[in-house]
Amino acid sequence: MTHPFQLTMPAEWEQQSAIWLSWPHNRETWPDNLEAAQREFLDLVQAIATTERVMVMADFTQCESAVAALRGWTNVTCVDIPTNDAWARDYAPTFAIDSRGELVAVDWKYNAWGGKYPPYGLDQQVAKRVAEYLGITHVTPQLCFEGGAIEVNDCGVLLCTRSCALDPNRNKGMDLSQVESILKRYLGVKVCLWLTGDAIEGDDTDGHIDQIARFANPTTIVVASAAGLEGAQFEGLKQNHQDLQQELELNGLEHYQLVPLPLPSPFRFCGRVIPASYCNFLITNESVLVPQFGVDEDEQALQILAPLFPKRLIIGLASKNLAVGLGSFHCLSQQQPEN
Repeated sequence: MTHPFQLTMPAEWEQQSAIWLSWPHNRETWPDNLEAAQREFLDLVQAIATTERVMVMADFTQCESAVAALRGWTNVTCVDIPTNDAWARDYAPTFAIDSRGELVAVDWKYNAWGGKYPPYGLDQQVAKRVAEYLGITHVTPQLCFEGGAIEVNDCGVLLCTRSCALDPNRNKGMDLSQVESILKRYLGVKVCLWLTGDAIEGDDTDGHIDQIARFANPTTIVVASAAGLEGAQFEGLKQNHQDLQQELELNGLEHYQLVPLPLPSPFRFCGRVIPASYCNFLITNESVLVPQFGVDEDEQALQILAPLFPKRLIIGLASKNLAVGLGSFHCLSQQQPEN
């Protein structure tokens, strides 16, 4: 289904009416530390709910104790939508605003990052169910994609990676111009900046942009870097930085500023290589929630981000247990813009 009115995806820093999350319950995602991950998730809910509404999706029959506890929290609403996993950024709707000012749910085709983690049938239904819950229009582009693969500012510029967009397990046979055409039609962007992607060790998304590069404001982009490291990860991140510089020049955006945001040194936890990136921060109406991994680089990340968000409180929250599931705060959330 297409939409008769022009659609635009607001930037994350524009006013939000809510943040959508999914209760983490999949023990295959957190085989050794599910309860610890849930505690960090509750801290995330509490931090958001301090200043804005939080919508937590859960299967009311399977997660009774969590739903019962959350129901008593101020600014938190539980919604009976079952999920396979907790990564709401990727399967919940990407919200857009049409030219009438109406909210629209953009429902990308979803196959769990190229079919990596079946079953995912419940997650495929989430965007439609959220649209029904909100009573808004639901549109379905013919593109297999995830919300974590796209990043926009409020000037019509989109960041994305080739490794996600052209993954044959997502969009076999499509070329970059076809992908761009769909992104422009459904998100209202005018310029797409393409990075090579797929550079974070342990990442299972084929290079989601929200681990690699994020807008901090209309003309400032933080870019994951691996200062002092060597090897494939360093070269991949260096290539992404070079890609972005070239794309900005090519599109007449030389005035944009690139700010390196160092990654933590690679580490293992609960037997897994953790794809830890401070780019996975979440912007709310009054704060920026930054994942902390219990490593030396945590404080440096907060110091780099603070001057880029002068009107928001920079809050570091523990995410080491959540990151065992191979994502963090941005991966877990989807903002609903005010309309």
